Amino acid sequence: MDSHPQVLFVTSEMYPFSKTGGLADVMGALPLALSRLGVSVGVITPFYGRLASSEFPLRLIYEDCPVGYPWPETTADIFLSDYHGLPVYFISRGEYFDRRFLYCTHKGDYFDNCERFIFFCRATMEWARRLSNPPEIIHAHDWHAALVPAYLHFLRKVDTFWENTKSVVTIHNLAFQGRFAYRLFQESGLPPAAWNSSGAEFFGDFNLLKSGIAYADLVTTVSPTYAQEILTPDFGCGLQGMLNHRAEDLRGILNGADYAVWDPRQDRYLPSTYSPELLKGKRRCKESLYHELCLDHEVLSRPLLGFVGRLRDQKGIDMLLDILPEIIKKDVCVVVLGEGNLLYEAQIQDMMETYPGRLVARIGYTEDLAHRIQAAVDLFLMPSRYEPCGLTQMYSLRYGSLPVASAVGGLLDTITAYPDPEATGFIFSPPEPKTFLESIELALEVWNQADQWNAMQVRAMRKDFSWTSAASQYIQAYQDIGAYLAPA
Repeated sequence: MDSHPQVLFVTSEMYPFSKTGGLADVMGALPLALSRLGVSVGVITPFYGRLASSEFPLRLIYEDCPVGYPWPETTADIFLSDYHGLPVYFISRGEYFDRRFLYCTHKGDYFDNCERFIFFCRATMEWARRLSNPPEIIHAHDWHAALVPAYLHFLRKVDTFWENTKSVVTIHNLAFQGRFAYRLFQESGLPPAAWNSSGAEFFGDFNLLKSGIAYADLVTTVSPTYAQEILTPDFGCGLQGMLNHRAEDLRGILNGADYAVWDPRQDRYLPSTYSPELLKGKRRCKESLYHELCLDHEVLSRPLLGFVGRLRDQKGIDMLLDILPEIIKKDVCVVVLGEGNLLYEAQIQDMMETYPGRLVARIGYTEDLAHRIQAAVDLFLMPSRYEPCGLTQMYSLRYGSLPVASAVGGLLDTITAYPDPEATGFIFSPPEPKTFLESIELALEVWNQADQWNAMQVRAMRKDFSWTSAASQYIQAYQDIGAYLAPA
């Protein structure tokens, strides 16, 4: 295990240790893909109160690392885990991270999220400074880590340790920026020179993601289409001006799918594995889920539709709820797994009483059930209003569960739309209930044509979105900004 990584990832979550969404999946897979290509990689992430670390034990390696925030006496303890040969460092401070949830409760965000992640970013820099060799690249992900490139930009001017280290910030979802009051900028440790419209300031507020975009050597996002979308007012979330200013330093690199975890040939959560050459196991997965969720067996011979994701407007759950009565008239069943907006949670639970056996929702998220739903359903629903990349549609393709998705972001980059001869799914636009319903109705018509449907399933399952391609593009990006990546 290399304790002096050339590329140091900074992330607020990482599968299998912590997870709320796709960021964690990316962080569990991309570092390993880079390592397999010969790059020395490490990861820094918070030590949350509920870490899933049984498979990869943690050990304390450093106590009382000075952080200097919010006062000089504040320190962090550093834990280390060996993740398939890669060092993962955990920043520990109980009052910031020992909580039931990572970022929020049902009542809203934690009131001190800015302080928590200022602390995390400053602790990251202090710990990295204690490594005997500086990393070639510090790669920060989303707003929680975005202050790291800003700190690095100013530290390079006063500390020769950092003079050759380059920084990258990756935007996984531009809608979440980390926007806080000006007083928190004053406590962040950034110099006054950073407070301007080209830096950390955003309409009088302190914007952590904007700080990273302003000062990173390279800005990436998670699909080519999303990289173009965020330059426009419709998708730029107020930062399109800054992003256009950095357009020459902006790249869209499509995320990959971790097929070591998501592959029906070897999925440990499934009652029966299967492959494009032998699809019988998918039928058994469907039958098993009908029993598990007490679905209506009278329609077992009809399509099963599934939705796995956050119950928020971004994911289009409201569109699904709007058209559910029409969908269920088609003699189908629908399964939903997710949590989010309390009103949507309550609405979908009410609708379960209206359509017993035809609609089943599980509020929350469990990894094993997500896998079983992916394997069992015929159609996987992704009516997102925007989708920077999306991973679940990559999973559904591999599982032969054809996606019905809106024409945005990474969905456009990964799904070939029917009636293309190479179709792997169904795309609709604009993202509205009417077009969504029409796309589902088209998919149900194609499902009735068994030969055509089976051909689409096989094409979908043979699509390859493995991380090797993305990792190679990241290596090229690192080299383009001057990093020297010696063989590990």
